[in-house]
Parts: sequence; structure tokens; C-alpha cells
Amino acid sequence: MGHKDADVCEIYYVNEAHVRNARQALSPEREILSLAETFRTLGDPTRVRILQALSVEELCVCDLSKLLGISESGTSHQLRVLRSQKLVRYRKEGKMAFYSLDDAHIDSLMNEALRHVREGADQARERAERIHERAGQ
Repeated sequence: MGHKDADVCEIYYVNEAHVRNARQALSPEREILSLAETFRTLGDPTRVRILQALSVEELCVCDLSKLLGISESGTSHQLRVLRSQKLVRYRKEGKMAFYSLDDAHIDSLMNEALRHVREGADQARERAERIHERAGQ
């Protein structure tokens, strides 16, 4: 078996009990589609920056535009996308529109994802250090 095939089974065998248990644990299709759309929305770095900024405090479109270095129109577009997925909400105060995270779940989701990214970076750094140490011996 070649190295490229090391991550697949060498024989075909389906454990029907495991498949049945996994199938029963799957969410309904509409939830799967909604979750996939949420992650697709979070796949844009500008939207991630917006959510991180809003995890600190509510901000108006002008503040976010300045922070992101993009136009107010571009910022508004990104906020509409986030609002459509119920990731952010806004309130009007006079002529100002202030945005905040829709609820605490969004902050938790972002924190967990960031923790996952940082753990992966830490592991990669540790591997690189071990390789460097071995090369220096």
C-alpha cells in the first residue's frame, strides 16, 4: 500500500450497528442545511472580524467601516449577510444603527472556533520545534 492510501481502509467492511447509531444522531436535513449555511457565512474573513469586534461591544456601521478599512456600503453588505443568518442584530438610535452579536451563542461559537485554531497552531509550532531540534543535533 502506498503512503497516499494510508488513511483509508484496506478492506471494505460496514459495521451496520455503527452506521445505524450515527444515522440516528444526525440532525434533521433542514438543520444540517442551516448549519452549513452558517459555516459558509463564517467562511469570510471580513465577517469574522466583524463578529470579533462585536464580541467586545456594539458598534455602528461607521465604526466598523473605520475598523475594517472598507467602505460603509461594503460594511453594510457584510452586516446584512450576518443578519440574514441571525448572527448579528441592530438597533436604531436616532440616525445611527448600532450592531451587536445576536446572542451569547455566537460569542461561544467564535471562541470555540478560535480555540480550535490556536490549538492547531500550537501543535504545528511544537512539531516544527522538534524537527528543528533534531536537525540541529
